[in-house]
Amino acid sequence: MIRFLQTSGQTTKIILGGVLLIICASMVITLVPGGISGEIFGGGQLRAGVVAQVAGAEITGEEIRDTARQMLQQQMPQGGANMGVLLPFFTQRAAEQLITRQALLAEAKRMGFRSTPEEVKDELQHGRYAATFFPGGTFVGEQEYEDMLSRYNLTVAKFEESVGDDIVLSKLQAFISGSATVSEAEVRDQFIKQNTKVKFDYAVLKQDDIKKGLHPTEEELKAFYDSHKASYNNSVPEKRKIKYAVIDIDKSEAGIQVTQDDLRTYYDQHRDQYKTPEQVKVSHILIKTPTPGSDGKVDDKAVAEAQHRAEDLLKQVKGGANFEELAKKYSEDPGSAKQGGSLGWIGRGQTVPEFEKAAFSLPKGQISDLVKSSYGFHIIRVDDKQEAHTKSLDEVKSEIEPIVKHQLADQAAQKKAGALLKQARTEGLDAAAGAAGIPVITSDYFSRRDLLPGLGPASQLTDAVFAAQEKSPPDVAATSSAIVVYQLLGIKPPSTPTFEEIHSRVEEEFKNERSSTLLAQKIRELSDRAKAEHDLKRAAKELGATMKTSDFVLPDGQVPDIGSMTGQASVAFSMKPGEISGPINSGGNAVVIQLLDDEKPSDADFAAKRDQIRDQILQGKQQELFGLFVSSLRDQMEKSGKIKINQDEMKLLTRSGSEQGM
Repeated sequence: MIRFLQTSGQTTKIILGGVLLIICASMVITLVPGGISGEIFGGGQLRAGVVAQVAGAEITGEEIRDTARQMLQQQMPQGGANMGVLLPFFTQRAAEQLITRQALLAEAKRMGFRSTPEEVKDELQHGRYAATFFPGGTFVGEQEYEDMLSRYNLTVAKFEESVGDDIVLSKLQAFISGSATVSEAEVRDQFIKQNTKVKFDYAVLKQDDIKKGLHPTEEELKAFYDSHKASYNNSVPEKRKIKYAVIDIDKSEAGIQVTQDDLRTYYDQHRDQYKTPEQVKVSHILIKTPTPGSDGKVDDKAVAEAQHRAEDLLKQVKGGANFEELAKKYSEDPGSAKQGGSLGWIGRGQTVPEFEKAAFSLPKGQISDLVKSSYGFHIIRVDDKQEAHTKSLDEVKSEIEPIVKHQLADQAAQKKAGALLKQARTEGLDAAAGAAGIPVITSDYFSRRDLLPGLGPASQLTDAVFAAQEKSPPDVAATSSAIVVYQLLGIKPPSTPTFEEIHSRVEEEFKNERSSTLLAQKIRELSDRAKAEHDLKRAAKELGATMKTSDFVLPDGQVPDIGSMTGQASVAFSMKPGEISGPINSGGNAVVIQLLDDEKPSDADFAAKRDQIRDQILQGKQQELFGLFVSSLRDQMEKSGKIKINQDEMKLLTRSGSEQGM
């Protein structure tokens, strides 16, 4: 129901106090298909430090780095060793989002969309920032407002300009997607498609059963190997051999003592992470009003009838009737009605403004008068309230302590590994590790996919080892729980296995290929014979297939030995009773279907689900319209040179996190 109440154009962002960490990533960005195209990374001479120029506006490397770090902070709020590795990926995403955002802003302003100071003020006071800057409806004060923004290197002017830009983008999105319409025929067609049930007989042939009956000769296998030899060329991967010393971070934790100062430092650095926004726990009863017709007009008579029904329910509630029972019986919000009208906890910015204003202004335990929104008439009850606050250090100490302990252990391990590596490069790994009391392990030859003793999955180490040159000095790499100082001992290049070396593999692949071919032939024969005889059961018996009968199943249902009905089996929903299908492949099985019956949904079901389906179709069309607009805009601006990328600066940005000083 929260999604049902959300305003269109609601942006997704990481913002201050759990609401504002980044002010530039909005929902419109996520609608952009694909990533940055390679074409825009060439050409265009931009000054040093500028990564992109969009319609004359510059996007600097510093902006992209800040945005990438903030995005990464959201994904990994507790930090971790992988942050530096992931930063180039997030940098690429940040660049894409900032470029697309600037392109959309340029186009929106060219089309005449603007935001006013009044709109910005209203957004700050009543929108997604309200809990941060107007807790309890009261402004935090100009100095506190400036101080909060300064923690993120933001000035009031810069921040409010960004809020205004978000408003402009919302207007653009509403304008572009506003032309989407849904006809009654589309709603009914979609309803019937989603809610028609079918029941059918089906004959099943299994590839595994055919495979069990295959017993190829050595001559057949040898011929198969020779005919597929190209696929076996260099199929034995390159292998390498190393010796290595492991510094276990988890074991290092045992000797780490976390002080109160350590906890306080971490808490102060992550204080915003422990902010809890103002929330209310609410229940409601919704009586919907009709949506505008194709002519844009609303049926006033139907609205008046909805209001009359809502007023009658409000009178019953105010008179002491059971709210939950009335909600279950009469509320037209299907999501919350089953829960007695409960929406659970909601924060600011999650619902339409009229609903939010009433919910946050009511005292705990009180029931509103009728609240009119774009969805209809609401009767709102506030079940509980929670003021915005920050959890104290004592409240989160147990949560913070293991994080800090791991960080300190990681720092200690890094220091130990650095000293070990330095000594290993002058005295040899064996001598250096022996002096430190760390055992040295010598591996067998291993491929990229193999696990190393004592390490488990270690992709960073494996990547480093396979990038190293022969006779290179000792080096260091991290795993998820350890730091490894290693030395490359030998390399075996890729090779082509002999028939004898991969006999079992050849036999398995021969059986797979032959059984797949036989299954396709047999299921085609089954379908053809069943259609010719107008009798699926008889054809199945003649060809050794297993007959089964389904229950009535919906288009998104599952059937044993077929699986999802959204695949090839969806043909059942376009068949007539008695009709026999062609071959249907489902993983290792193949089936032929004969439809027994179909069950159309009732008009009463349609009336109950009509508005929900209309909303689904409309939202899909709106997203598609805007997505196409964004894609076309980017394409035009790239081709016209209005989007320029400094490739050298981009390469600098996507270096590893350690190189960037992460």
